[in-house]
Formats: sequence, structure tokens, C-alpha cells
Amino acid sequence: MKVLLGLSGGVDSAISAYLLKKQGYEVTGAYMRNWDAMLNNDYLGNPTANNDQCPQEKDYDDAKAVAAKLGIPLLRVDFVKEYWDEVFSYFLEEYKKGRTPNPDVYCNKYIKFDSFLKFAQEHGFDMIAMGHYATKKTVDGVEYLCKPRDLNKDQTYFLCQLNEKQISSCLFPMADLTKPEARKIAKDLGLDEVALKHGSTGICFIGERHFKEFLQNYFPATPGDVVDVETGKVLGRHIGVLYYTLGQRHGLGIGGVKDEAANPWFVCGKDVKKNIIYVSNGDEDEHLLSNYCEVTNVNWVGPKPNLPLQVGVKFRYRQADNPCLLSFEGEKVILHYGSPIKAVTPGQFAVFYSGDRLLGGGIIDITMFLR
Repeated sequence: MKVLLGLSGGVDSAISAYLLKKQGYEVTGAYMRNWDAMLNNDYLGNPTANNDQCPQEKDYDDAKAVAAKLGIPLLRVDFVKEYWDEVFSYFLEEYKKGRTPNPDVYCNKYIKFDSFLKFAQEHGFDMIAMGHYATKKTVDGVEYLCKPRDLNKDQTYFLCQLNEKQISSCLFPMADLTKPEARKIAKDLGLDEVALKHGSTGICFIGERHFKEFLQNYFPATPGDVVDVETGKVLGRHIGVLYYTLGQRHGLGIGGVKDEAANPWFVCGKDVKKNIIYVSNGDEDEHLLSNYCEVTNVNWVGPKPNLPLQVGVKFRYRQADNPCLLSFEGEKVILHYGSPIKAVTPGQFAVFYSGDRLLGGGIIDITMFLR
């Protein structure tokens, strides 16, 4: 069986290639180039803008070295336009609304498991493979994604928008490995380029950025008031309402303002039209809490339930599953969670599980604290 593997220049995809080849697959690696800093005006906030070699080219060199040592072909594919159209445009639109998006989820949905999958199918490959930590399980004839053995590296949260066709088209060789085991295999194989390499961080395929400065490439800085939500008192000035997120504590520019209990201040709301950031005292302040939310752009795997369903929900990556009562209202999902949760953030993804099985996920649209 011919498999096209996303070979990123990191340890997980390298070990995925090794495992697939060991299992008898005919493996070809493909390095994806999805971001062009010069073309996309990525100057402000880019710590590597003046480097002799950009991080993408270093990753490509590492991918080439891995492919050579494992004896597999390596292709280079370019999805810069697709990434801008399907992922980064969504990212900018969400910020424009004052919400906090998660581009990694759409990167998986539209690039790694759509553009890449189409490329593989058009070039005669039977399957694709990725280095994600996830596994698959068939239940009542439906193929689901499930949490992997290494729960610390569980990446199913970022795969919540995949449909059944995308799931069934992909192999996940890292399902039963832990990250330390992967590094040991790489070291034993002499894959020195990736054995101890840090995993990718920052924005998917873009990398680490000084975030406020990075956003200024696309949104002008528009200073406004920072307001105490309880008293309406102006406590300071912010540099632009779009640059802050719900629950943010640092970088508010009001460090000298204390309440009587000397509690820290947190962003608890934003008014994009009036360019105001609202803050509250203490991380358990009721303005930061919710026990109800509405979720849109829902992807659901398998048959939809007709009745309310008890599920576990992650409202952010690596968060413990929160017990919630889920029900459908038309195309959107309603979540009731018994215990109030802090900073459930519009624009982020709510991801639904039944035990270790991923049921789907969607974008948090509205949150409320119902008494």
C-alpha cells in the first residue's frame, strides 16, 4: 500500500515514517510549505525575519536528512495560497470580531487532511499518514478518532473538525508510542537531526511570533480604555482591543492599580465597536465564569443524538475533560456544565468526547452564567 506521509522535519513524523516502513508500507514523505513571510507581509513580531535561514528551510533540511537515512523519497508541496484562503483569512476575521481563534484546527481540516489528501489521491497514493498522537477505533461501523496512549501528547483536540472520510483516509503511527519512546527510537536510529529537536510551537506553519506586534501587520494599533467592569472606572489604556483575549492577566498596562484585596486583574470582556477592554478582580470573579455555552460550525462524527447526551468537553488544549450535558438545537450544540468554568472563550473550540472517543467539536459562540 502506497502511503504519503507529512514529513515536517520533526521527531514525530520521522518516527512515523520509520514505523510505517517497518510495517511494510511503501512510504513517501512530503514536506508542506504553507507560509511565505515575505508574500504575507510577516515582518513585525517575526523574530526570525533577518536570519540567514528561515525556520521552514531548516525544517526542510532536517526532513531531507531523515528521508535520506530512512531511504524514502521526499516531495515538497506548496499550499501557501490554500493556507491563506482557508486558515489565515479565518484567523484574521475572528480577530476582527474580537474573538480568539484556533488556526491549528482549521489547518488540519483544510490543509493536512484536505489539500494534502487531495494531492495524495491525485498522485496515486492509497492513504496519507501524519505524526499526530491519536488513534482510531471502529464503533457500529463508524471509524472514530480516539485518544492515544500518551495522553500528555493527545492531539485529538486539534482534529475535532475532521469528517469520517478524512479519518478513514489517514494512518496514525504514533498511536501507541510516548514522546520519550519516540525520541529514544530516533536516537537509536541515528536520526540526530530530530532526536532532541523541540516540537513546533506558535501558530500552525507560521511559528513563534511576538503576538501583538505580529497582529499589527494586519490590524492597526488603536488605543482605548481599560475599564473596571464593576465600577465603570477607567483604569488605564490598551493598545488595541483585538490584541487581548478573555482571561488574560499580563500585559494589561494597569499593574499599579490594586483593589483592596490586591487581587490581579483579568480581561473579562471586550467591546470591539467602542474599543473598550473590561477587566475584573481575581480569577474566580463571576464575570470570568460561565456554565452554559452555544457552539456553532459543529462537526459531528457518527449519528447525531436525538436526546441530551452526557459528554466530556475540552474548552482548550490539554484541559481535563469537563462533564457537560450536550444537546443539539438545529445545527448548533448547547452545552450545560454543572460547575462554572473560567474563561470559556468565544472563538476557541469546544471538543466533545465519549470516554476516549472523539465525537466532534465546534466554535464557542456565546457563553453565559445562568443562575
